[in-house]
Amino acid sequence: MTPATRSQPPSRRTQARETRQQVIVAHVMAHGTATVAELTELTGASIMTVHRDLDELARRGVVRKFHGGVSAQPSTVFESSSEYRSTVQVAEKEALATAALQLLEPGMSIMLDTSTTNLFLARRLGDLDFGPLTVVTNYLPIMQLLRSMPDIHLIGVGGDYNSTHDAFLGMSTIEAVGALTVDIVFLSTSAMTATTTYHQETDIVTVKRAMMAAGHRRILLMDPTKLNRTALHRLAPTSDFHHLVVNAGTPDGLVADLREQTTVTVAG
Repeated sequence: MTPATRSQPPSRRTQARETRQQVIVAHVMAHGTATVAELTELTGASIMTVHRDLDELARRGVVRKFHGGVSAQPSTVFESSSEYRSTVQVAEKEALATAALQLLEPGMSIMLDTSTTNLFLARRLGDLDFGPLTVVTNYLPIMQLLRSMPDIHLIGVGGDYNSTHDAFLGMSTIEAVGALTVDIVFLSTSAMTATTTYHQETDIVTVKRAMMAAGHRRILLMDPTKLNRTALHRLAPTSDFHHLVVNAGTPDGLVADLREQTTVTVAG
């Protein structure tokens, strides 16, 4: 599959599968357990299709299968494909990107991880009129977006290609990131509490940690779906980030707790 093919919108079949799996995960999380028959009726899909969905979700550590049904893992977080994630929480991600843009200065070097929030930020870099930026990323959609953008010096970090994240991961990526130092690293992750950030995939955790080590400043961008949740692996304490950007509407109590750990901006 060529890069041009990967940049095309998701097919209807892919969108249907993502939507169906989101419905399944939401139902199982709400009820704790569910039977195959129950999920078949809920989604309107065939029994075999539901079984394939459950096999994939179990493989990804989202649910636990048992005879006739599934249960939620203790820390269930559903990491959708990159294409699907770029279509949800759009207004919230736009607001986060706008706030993040205000933290940039001429001539900076920045690193962007595989979060789709950073894709929204990358799209806005063309709005800047103060001169060149160096952008480092392992996220293929950002590479494709910035490759011809004026005043952007793009450094693409390679490694093992991961189709779900549409990004390069693995030891080669970690070593390449470790050879660099940038002014700011912009990151997001799949879950956080007031004191700790989390992700459910070890490959993603190791790359994010390498990126954190490469930045003089670490800035975390988190939409509302990721707050007050946990996932399987601890990424880092919230206090390890120099700045956190959340959306308007985040509960005041949570914002207060977060401000005990780091500087917080509430994006309108």
